[in-house]
Amino acid sequence: MELLADKMRVWVESAKFVKPNSGVYVLYNRNRDPIYIGETNSLEKTFETYVDTEFEGNECKQKTSFYQRVFAENPVEMQLQLIDDYKNETGQTPKCNSKIELETS
Repeated sequence: MELLADKMRVWVESAKFVKPNSGVYVLYNRNRDPIYIGETNSLEKTFETYVDTEFEGNECKQKTSFYQRVFAENPVEMQLQLIDDYKNETGQTPKCNSKIELETS
């Protein structure tokens, strides 16, 4: 289930070449199931941290095999809308999006 119009990319191979724009991203496991919907003010910095640390301390995100990303002027709003849409369609939130995180966003 792809959530963004952006093509699905293989994690690590192309994650190092993202622009420093604000945006929303979706991480997928090897079965191409969405496991996390995130937002950032700099895709480049966020992905660089993920790649450099291999999602250290986050076993859930360590299952990332693919990703999608899209630039957005208001990434927080878009992230919450995507999570809400996913929840309405599937009855659940992506595995790595915790309830606490959603309430504080």
